[in-house]
Amino acid sequence: MKELILTKKILNWYDLNKRPLPWRKNVSLQKKQYYTLVSEFMLQQTQVATVIPYFNRFIKNIPNFKILAKVQNKKLLKLWEGLGYYSRARNLKKTAQVIIKNFNGKLPDNFEDLKTLPGIGNYTASAILAIAFNKPYIPLDGNIERVLKRYLYLRKENEIQKENIIKKKSIFGSSSRPSDYAQALMELGALICKPINPLCNQCPISKKCMSFKKKDFEITKNIKKKIDKYFVLKVYKKDQSYLLIKNTKFNFLKNLTIFPMEELSKPKNFNENLNFKMSNMNMNIKIQYLKKSGKLNSPLWINEKKLDNYMLPSFTKKVVKYLERN
Repeated sequence: MKELILTKKILNWYDLNKRPLPWRKNVSLQKKQYYTLVSEFMLQQTQVATVIPYFNRFIKNIPNFKILAKVQNKKLLKLWEGLGYYSRARNLKKTAQVIIKNFNGKLPDNFEDLKTLPGIGNYTASAILAIAFNKPYIPLDGNIERVLKRYLYLRKENEIQKENIIKKKSIFGSSSRPSDYAQALMELGALICKPINPLCNQCPISKKCMSFKKKDFEITKNIKKKIDKYFVLKVYKKDQSYLLIKNTKFNFLKNLTIFPMEELSKPKNFNENLNFKMSNMNMNIKIQYLKKSGKLNSPLWINEKKLDNYMLPSFTKKVVKYLERN
């Protein structure tokens, strides 16, 4: 396979500078496929530095598809606790179950079958095919998009649309080492072509980079519109314990343990106590202290001093800490 000078420069840089990440270990093909799947699920919406200790602990406790398919939800979510976006963990288990049932315990090696697995979209399927199966795919994560936008100086609204970005990625060419090349492009964005203060003096392709020539590194993004939402969060306290419930009501933190909450529609004179950013939702929360709980869905009393004994999302822990301070 003929490689472009651009491709060679990026791969040479990667060979000298790649990070020793735990999912990049030299392991058997089956383990590499498992490591790639777990790491890609964890890396959705989460930075590498945060993921590393979670990945190591997860692999130690759940080392393969067979064990993952049968793991108890309580153990699974406890290992995921603090990473957020818990639907990823549940989809990961469902994916393992489908792999065991329909694919003879092996990760599918084609785009169509991968897309049938829970939690796997175009990006994750492309990343798995490139990294785990050494197939010529370039997955468009945020890092690669940023390198591409700067290299070609894509700034206008029509230039940064996903369809155009997908077309333009052909500029990167192809490689006889697709797995390394996909990771090299991601690494270049993560370590060199950073969102702020890119390290152009260390970049292997800066001489041909349009943003470097213009000395303009601003990145134009398709901004998700922030949605303001308003909630009353109800606090019932008895001795040193708070009453929580299983969330079957809201799409966020689905099936996880939260304080009883109600959403309000454009309330007037809303004096919030807490504010959370969750994806593109701006959560404005007012605390309401109550004495009688009435009938609630799956009530659970938790001791404020023993939070680590419970499987709680970060959201709930932060609310408890706020209540203790106030």
